[in-house]
Amino acid sequence: MKDYCLRATAANGHIRAFAATTRHLADEAAKIHGTTPVASAALGRLLTATAIMGLMAGNDDDLITVVIKGDGPIGGALATSDGLGRVRGYVHNPKGDIAARPDGKLNVGGAIGAGHITVIKDLGLKEPYVGTLALVSGEVAEDVAGYFAFSEQMPSIVSLGVLVERDHSIKQAGGFLLQLMPGFDEALIDVLEAKMANFPAITVLLEQGKTPEDVLDMLLSDFGYEIAERSPLEFYCNCDRGRVTGALVAMGAQELGQIIKEDGKAEVSCHFCNKRYVFERDELTEILENSM
Repeated sequence: MKDYCLRATAANGHIRAFAATTRHLADEAAKIHGTTPVASAALGRLLTATAIMGLMAGNDDDLITVVIKGDGPIGGALATSDGLGRVRGYVHNPKGDIAARPDGKLNVGGAIGAGHITVIKDLGLKEPYVGTLALVSGEVAEDVAGYFAFSEQMPSIVSLGVLVERDHSIKQAGGFLLQLMPGFDEALIDVLEAKMANFPAITVLLEQGKTPEDVLDMLLSDFGYEIAERSPLEFYCNCDRGRVTGALVAMGAQELGQIIKEDGKAEVSCHFCNKRYVFERDELTEILENSM
């Protein structure tokens, strides 16, 4: 099954919902960065949430960046997504590790630690919107829900999960998000809370063979819902030599000249996909001359 996300509305438009399966993109990210299982789980959860938030923005060119910073072994993570379901990201310390929780599950909250979550929305306006909030638990889902509740005043239910195999590949990954829209009936809160009290974890559902369609039906069948859109999701990095050249120019002539003098070449690695770009002396000299 390829990665994709469904968008739906329910309760006469008072609920909007998203459900996604993201195993492939989470597995690709884990392989690229060589993450430990707990780092893979943290990154996969954040990639899933950010991919959904990118689709929520509304326009293909809108960019959503979610940054989590903590004092735990992996230090945090960053993910960014556009309105086309293309997402990329990394963890600060991919080799960071921590003992499992007493219940045997990966301790993502402990791996991230205490800190804050920042959401940056670049919607093509003069300035991007930036919202920052202290982490609720470091487990990612609760932190994203907390951001929506406190920074955007949007009551939200968020479930994210990543199941890691013994060989560190990703067996299952996905998530769902429910939001109450302005003007919602207060009784909806009680109904949704009761439904979520015994609702299975998203990885349990995916392991049972459930699809995002099945998950939405389980969540929304009592409310009268309609699936509005199905969007493909993928891990996608848009770095290229031209962008890296621009970054070198942005360093300034003095610093670029110092690199040429002292090192004779430059090696630049992309944080998102780990692709390396090597610029030899002649190429750096040409870049410097053109920039001046």
